[in-house]
Amino acid sequence: MTEPDFGPEHQPLPEGGWSESMTTLQNAVVVPPLESGFVQPAGVLHADGSYCPEAAMWRKFRPLTTEPSAPDTVEETLPGRWLWGGVLWQHFGHFLVESTARLWALANLDKPVDGILFIPKRPKVGEEVRGFQKEFVHLMKPDLPIRVSAKPARVEELVVPGQGFGLGKIIAGTPKFRDAIHADFARDVQPDGPEKIYISRSKLGLAKGGLLGEERMEQYLQAEGYEIFHPQEHNLTTQLARYKAARKVVAADGSALHLFAMVGKPDQPVAMVLRRQSDANNLLARNVAHFCGSTPLVIGALRTEWVPRHKQKSSRLSFGELDHPVIGRALSDHGFISNGDNWAPLTEEERKQTLVDKGLGGDDRFVESPAFVKARIREIRRMRRERRAARDADQAAE
Repeated sequence: MTEPDFGPEHQPLPEGGWSESMTTLQNAVVVPPLESGFVQPAGVLHADGSYCPEAAMWRKFRPLTTEPSAPDTVEETLPGRWLWGGVLWQHFGHFLVESTARLWALANLDKPVDGILFIPKRPKVGEEVRGFQKEFVHLMKPDLPIRVSAKPARVEELVVPGQGFGLGKIIAGTPKFRDAIHADFARDVQPDGPEKIYISRSKLGLAKGGLLGEERMEQYLQAEGYEIFHPQEHNLTTQLARYKAARKVVAADGSALHLFAMVGKPDQPVAMVLRRQSDANNLLARNVAHFCGSTPLVIGALRTEWVPRHKQKSSRLSFGELDHPVIGRALSDHGFISNGDNWAPLTEEERKQTLVDKGLGGDDRFVESPAFVKARIREIRRMRRERRAARDADQAAE
């Protein structure tokens, strides 16, 4: 077995290496992206124009920010000492996992910084900082300023921490990242809420990766004493207070569980109901397991999945159709509810009406996933073979 590679030319790893290092640059040049894209030339240059690879944002096995060209002119100079925050995502989930990845350094600095410096993911967003982004940083380090460089800027002193969190192997977080989050993040937020909650996506709409039949599942859970919680309707402080108070958590898989993981404890069992077929589900489960110290119950119970007609595979835009009896049995078997035997699936008429209610009735933008169609056909053929074999066996016995 080979030893892992820990240099900044390799992906950040939870075992340590550059993901737990800090590099301090004098007169560094911060270069934001010029165009939107999945992979973008952007990042940090040393004063002599050489690239600082420790500032790159990695996802899985490759960096999404690559070495940029030195700008022709740098009109802005930022005095003082700043912490490199990396790419500032407007998407809530990506912000939680990728824009917070360097904040572990706040608990490990030898002297204070004047603020956190980001670059935008999308150039058109400019210097905008949204409320939840400010609130998250405030919950980590009260009143610490956030700045976004939408144009090249020279920074008097820039502290560049390694990427301690993110998507890929680093989803487990480095020990320093987890320690910093557990010690400092939301430490003054007091538990407030019921003992059982279901973290819902039902008000987000199916076209944003929802669950067909989620409202029915919510009715079953309410009968078991669960509060249906819609996190997007509350600020971070309220969300975190609810998560701290809960003794049992059921959730549709999604960004909210990344936030829960930051304050969750080993004695708070979590059940995650999958809404699509995706490798992201595995990363989310690993995130919860490593941060909370207990493995979540992952329930994969889809009757089928609906995908965009133009791109017929599972994605953030697809939505799953729940198999309620399977979910009820799983929750009952693992102590989340007292009885799941009465959980019935949607009838064909109820399913059609749900699509209409969601604004998708008669909509041809979505089709049933070819993978589920093929699986169903295989199952039908298997059952036919079994019936044929049983019939043949009966005839031979006669």
